[in-house]
This record gives sequence, structure tokens and C-alpha cells, in this order.
Amino acid sequence: MKTNKKHFVKGFFAVAVAAALLIGCSAKNASSEITVRVGTTSDDPTIWDAVQAELDAKGEKIKIKIVNLAGGQANVNLAEGDIDINAFQHYAFLNSQKAELGLDLTVIGETLIVPLSLFSKKYNSLAQLPNGAKIGLPDDPTNQGRALNVLKNAGLIELNASAGYNGLLRDITSNPKNLSFIEMAGAQIPRSLDDVDAAIINCGFAADAGLDPVNDPIYKDNIDLSNPAQKPFINIIVARTADKDNEAFKKIVDAYHTQRVADAIAKIYKKAAIPAFTVQ
Repeated sequence: MKTNKKHFVKGFFAVAVAAALLIGCSAKNASSEITVRVGTTSDDPTIWDAVQAELDAKGEKIKIKIVNLAGGQANVNLAEGDIDINAFQHYAFLNSQKAELGLDLTVIGETLIVPLSLFSKKYNSLAQLPNGAKIGLPDDPTNQGRALNVLKNAGLIELNASAGYNGLLRDITSNPKNLSFIEMAGAQIPRSLDDVDAAIINCGFAADAGLDPVNDPIYKDNIDLSNPAQKPFINIIVARTADKDNEAFKKIVDAYHTQRVADAIAKIYKKAAIPAFTVQ
């Protein structure tokens, strides 16, 4: 049987064009998805998985890519364009870094407030802490100032008023029990409880270590979002000021402010952390 070469060539060309069109459509559809790099300092993806699920449920073509950043450099990384937004800090730390480093960054949404509480395996109350007690403290600048404020509120120390919410050990002006302080990475502090008399622990790390962040502390600050004094410790989502009105970023904030994410926060922090938003 003879093959009609002319028809074969025409048919082959038609198939090739159709295939090219399909490939072009796929590329276009793939490119319409926006990837947003979110800088964090946590290894637990639960909350951001919930944000992604909310975006997907709304049909938003936004893909969150978590970039884990340590050492308190997530603001510099953001300012230099290595990430698109970050979510790892509270207002007090951001304001301190903006003033110190001249960073042009803006808060685009609030997330939660995580208590820092005083835990002990040796004592059941503040009154039982002996003179010279060893106290574990977080060594990172995001949390050390806040930890010292918790000890101040507990009546254990006094701080130089000029230190504000970002004080360091050198800002302690009164230490009547002669407490000694041991600085260490926040995630390691729960494992140190056998070696110290008490320690200030982020309730997220406490929950990860199997502690009860609601009932186990021997001292904890009451969290009241209506109290202006607690505003500096609300965690936030931050963008470069030039990108503060970015539509994709706004949609991520909206996805965060949902019941799905509030439930994820309750799960991770065993109901110790409080969402700093009204559920939409």
C-alpha cells in the first residue's frame, strides 16, 4: 500500500503544532503559580501547612516555600531580598533591628503571642528558689530581653529602665537572690532542667519537650491582648516596605487569620499560645 507523503507530512505537522500548544499552555499554567519564600526560625511546618491548605482551599495559586533561618538574621535576609516575607519575631525585636540596622521593613500582619514561662523540676514555687539559684535563659536576642522581663515581673530582678523590652544580662540593676544565669539556645533549655534550678522556656519548646505549658510553670505572665504592655511581644509577619501592598502577601495574611490556623496554633502550643487575630 502506498502512503500519501503529502498527507503524512500535513498530519505530522498538525500533531506537532497541537503538542506545542499543549506544552505552551502547561508552561503558562505553571508560571501563573506564585512562590513566596517565608523566612522562619522554626522547624515545625504545622502552622504554615495550615496556611497553605487555606490558600489551596480558596483556589489561590500561591505556593509557600519555607526558608529556615537561624541566628536572628531573618530581617537582614529579608531586606537583601533572600526571602519575600518573614515570620519569626515580635514587634520589640523588629523595632530594635530597624533602629540598629536601618532596615526598611513593615509589619503586614499579626500572628500569635507565645508565653515565656519559668519552669522548674526542683521547686514548686518562686518562694522556694534558693539564693544563688541557677536560671537558664535563651541566648538569642529575640527572646532574652523578654525572658528578663518575665523575671522582673516575677519580682526576682530589676532592670535598667532604658533597656526597654530588649534588655541583656548587663541591664540587671538588682538581683537580691544572687541568681546566676546560664545562656543557651532556646530549643536546648527544656533538656537542661535537670542541671539548673529553673529556666525561662518558650512555651513552644516546652510543648515539644513534653512539658505542659499551661500547668507546669512555677511562674507565667498572664497574656492579655488588650493590655498595651503586651503589644511588643505579639509575633508578626514582615515584608519590605516597598512590598507591603503586595496582593499575594495580603492573601497569605488573610489565610493565616483563619480558624484552620488557629486550630494549628492550639495543637502545637497545647493551648498556651494565643492567636493575635480575629478569625475571618
